[in-house]
Amino acid sequence: MDHHFVGIPELTDVPRVAVVIDVMRAFTVAAWAFSRGVERIVLAETESEALALKESHSGWLALKDGAPAAGFDAVNSPGLLRSCDFAGRTLVQKTTAGTVGALAVADAPLVLCASFVVAGPTARFLRNKDSGPVTFVVTGEGGQADEDLACAEYIGQCMTGGETEAAPYLHRARTSRAAADLAGGLRSGFHPDDVELCLEIDRFSFAMVARQEDSLMVLRPVAVPDIPPPARGAG
Repeated sequence: MDHHFVGIPELTDVPRVAVVIDVMRAFTVAAWAFSRGVERIVLAETESEALALKESHSGWLALKDGAPAAGFDAVNSPGLLRSCDFAGRTLVQKTTAGTVGALAVADAPLVLCASFVVAGPTARFLRNKDSGPVTFVVTGEGGQADEDLACAEYIGQCMTGGETEAAPYLHRARTSRAAADLAGGLRSGFHPDDVELCLEIDRFSFAMVARQEDSLMVLRPVAVPDIPPPARGAG
């Protein structure tokens, strides 16, 4: 399946299929939020919009990156989120890179958001769809973030259907600038386990699809079953 990689600044046309990558940490956090019971995630353009959406919808929660702030219920950290109970809730998410990238391709016919924790299901979803060339949006560092590029390249290889060894891609992510910043406590709103949680390959069995719903960009999990190996003697 044809695919290529771009940074957010390089987006000039509306892609047919967009996969927006943010490993550390927006779309690792989104996956964890779904695992903790969140029904849907609304992607906000600004922090003020996130708070306004929360305030105008009873029961909604808001999440941002950086340090905790008034009005926000959570921060962009998988380590801090994993013990939360968000059953049935709607979460409004605003981050520096991931949500920006997803909103930049909101008009694409198919948008997925991904990280290593949903890499395999994302690749299988794309294989099953067979919906045309895939544009991977590498959100970090203007498209140069090695953890995001490594994840995008890994998913691209997995889309071919063959066996792909994850270790080299995870090593690149582990030795990236973002991982060093997180491990060194240089990013606000973090947990010491965040780097390791961001590098858990296929922790979850769903892909995350974003669609426009009532003028909002809404992310939802879509279950993607494992494909069993062919039976002996088949074919």
